[in-house]
Amino acid sequence: MNSKVKDLFLLVLLCLSLSVSAQAIPVPLTDTRLYDFIDELATDGIIEINEATRPYTRRQVADMLVKAQGHDQSLNYRQQQDLEFYLNEFSLERDTMPDKYVQWTDHSTFNLSLADPQFTYMTHNKIFKMQLRPILGMDIYGSKKGAIIKRWWGAELNMDIAHHVSIWGSLRDVSYNGQIGLSNKYFPTETDKRNGAQLTRPGFLNNMSGVQYKEADYGGDFSDSKGGLSIYDWWGSLSLSRENVRWGDAYHASNILSGRNPAVPQLNLQLTPVWWFQFDYFHAWLVSNVSNPNDYYVENVLQKNGTMLLDTAYRQRSKYMAANMLTFMPCKWVHFSLGNSIVYAENNPQAAYFIPIAFFKSLDHMMTKGTHTQNQNSQVFATVTVRPVEHLKLYTSLYADEVKWSRFKASNPANNPISYLVGFDWGGWPLKGLSLKGEFMRSYIACYTNSVDAIEYTSNSYLMGHYMGDNAQSTYIELSYRPIRGMWVALSFTDDIRFNQYRYLRKGIGTTIEQKPFDKKIFRNTEFAAKLAYEVHPNMYLRVELTYNNAKGYDNTDVYTIKGKTVTNEEIGEVLRTAQGNLNAFAPAYLQGKNFTAMAGFSFGF
Repeated sequence: MNSKVKDLFLLVLLCLSLSVSAQAIPVPLTDTRLYDFIDELATDGIIEINEATRPYTRRQVADMLVKAQGHDQSLNYRQQQDLEFYLNEFSLERDTMPDKYVQWTDHSTFNLSLADPQFTYMTHNKIFKMQLRPILGMDIYGSKKGAIIKRWWGAELNMDIAHHVSIWGSLRDVSYNGQIGLSNKYFPTETDKRNGAQLTRPGFLNNMSGVQYKEADYGGDFSDSKGGLSIYDWWGSLSLSRENVRWGDAYHASNILSGRNPAVPQLNLQLTPVWWFQFDYFHAWLVSNVSNPNDYYVENVLQKNGTMLLDTAYRQRSKYMAANMLTFMPCKWVHFSLGNSIVYAENNPQAAYFIPIAFFKSLDHMMTKGTHTQNQNSQVFATVTVRPVEHLKLYTSLYADEVKWSRFKASNPANNPISYLVGFDWGGWPLKGLSLKGEFMRSYIACYTNSVDAIEYTSNSYLMGHYMGDNAQSTYIELSYRPIRGMWVALSFTDDIRFNQYRYLRKGIGTTIEQKPFDKKIFRNTEFAAKLAYEVHPNMYLRVELTYNNAKGYDNTDVYTIKGKTVTNEEIGEVLRTAQGNLNAFAPAYLQGKNFTAMAGFSFGF
């Protein structure tokens, strides 16, 4: 090795050694207790966070906790206990070993905890770190309609190499069993095995996580494998992963990217070069659930009579998404973010959409207008968070599918297909740990929809925006309290309303968006819930929920007139159903009508 190359090599090593940082492994969105604690610290003015994009990384959370540790005089006893607990949970990110119960082996580098099942390892020089945890849990739901048992098991593994490479992965195998005390009336098993005991599916308007069920004749069965590889430093990270993403400040459900759809593989870039700016970008490989007639397999199929026939199995259309978000934090009390995205269906990923800072609609016009083909599906969005006084947070998010300034005029009957969300969080006064939250969302006609199935704002047929979809509104209020370390109790009210449903007709969309939004209800679900979660031991959780809901469908088979002329529903694209038809379309049979449902569960991990 010549001297110049050697000197350059040594310089690179020196730079790396001077820029030690923690793991860039995402904290699952399901770890709601940790996210709630981080939000509480921010609302109390202890730390400053960017709520526009989640998940946070373990590196970011560790930095927040260390900063809060410097203000422990502002924390009450319970918050100090929570902080001490989470600092221990994020020990590896701080180059120390965690303190665990019933430890075995050398605590300084090799730790096997039995009471809190976990294996932790770190070399003496801190170049390699590893953490392995089991995942196990069960929830039991019961109502007058019967019982549902949800079970899951799996494991998660996190590794960090040389303070610059993170590798992680997890598997959760989940099953729903609805035969015990549950009739086929609510969870059909013999008549429709492919759609058996399902509390969630793409058409249902609830905030449950979307899944891709496997064939099962006992209920519902699916697995969820996540993980990734990240190269990082203090100023940013580049990763290839399969994770859920939530963009847009929200507590109940975001109207930009809710994270409700099944996780998707993505190439992710995050940059934080200065304290007042953060940049996020990803390119994702979505699941279209749309057959491609030009891509198929041919296989031999043996018939019952002994003859052999050829069968065609069609593959899916390729579907991708690119998105970016620029977040500015000019001062502690105000943050705002701007971004845009595009969902496109080409045979291969397009290089233009790998440009991180780009206005994707402009690129789309460049690549499609010349052949007079249909544009791809682009969106723009923004979010603003303001903390005008201590203990109060105000936030709003705007999602725009398409905007024409002329539609904002009072003389124009058409409305822009947009969605807006406003919310507040009042916490920490007059009592530490007490929080009152409220959110209101409205989405106009044709928001989130498209005339081309392959480029709808969906993955695995689940909407990536707010779960209520277009021409809908949602109201959410929650009062929560954290009385002691590890315990969280909450009372909540949800009022979800879906109004007239319209298909996106390319040549008739102008007439469709001229219809009066929020005009006639076709579905409504109101819910009152009381929830308690308690971390009885590190990483071990007990949960109890009592819920009353009333899901109702409404008839919408009326005849419409436009400018004095009778029109058919096909002309405006309205989907007409009876009251029961709308109820079946938007709610699982188990939750239709008036229901009092109790749930009890436990878990190791999330």
